[in-house]
Amino acid sequence: MIREFHLADWFTLSNAFCGVGSLFSVMTYLQTREVLHIFFACGLIPLALIFDVLDGRIARWRAQSSAMGRELDSLADVISFGVAPAMIAYGCGMQGPLDRIVLVFFVACGVSRLARYNVTSEALSEGGDKVKYFEGTPIPTSLLLVMVLAAAAWQSALGERLWLGAASLAGLQFHPLVLMFAISGALMVSRIHIPKL
Repeated sequence: MIREFHLADWFTLSNAFCGVGSLFSVMTYLQTREVLHIFFACGLIPLALIFDVLDGRIARWRAQSSAMGRELDSLADVISFGVAPAMIAYGCGMQGPLDRIVLVFFVACGVSRLARYNVTSEALSEGGDKVKYFEGTPIPTSLLLVMVLAAAAWQSALGERLWLGAASLAGLQFHPLVLMFAISGALMVSRIHIPKL
């Protein structure tokens, strides 16, 4: 199977590598409480975005795209821009029951958005080789959420000191900061059109 990989697919795998590396960094932070690992986790997400942008450009430059490459890209994006940001949020202190529900909702929206894109991309490209617009916000916009969490870590606003504190709803604890993940998830599965640059 590896012999069938195109150059762009290796960049896609590098995207996934960054996402998995981010997950390991969060787990290391939870074990050691050394904030440096949160910075590693957050720093790998922009690097994943660079690989994500490059894989598409390389595929078009070399005129080598495949169905497997498209699916590989979506799977890598789920890890790097869905699961990893949710785990970074969890590591930063969004660990209440409602926090977890919101973070699962965020990941589910990201998965759904990518599935919808894969199904509709041919129709959206109008016979060309490139989609003219995104329907719903692209999952890599979660980089903005990661930047907020990196800023919180920089100010030592982790755990009990997380920005906006903690609240309770129906006796269940949550952190209001997690609502940015709820909004991001809802925007991903929305029908708004965003021009593709």
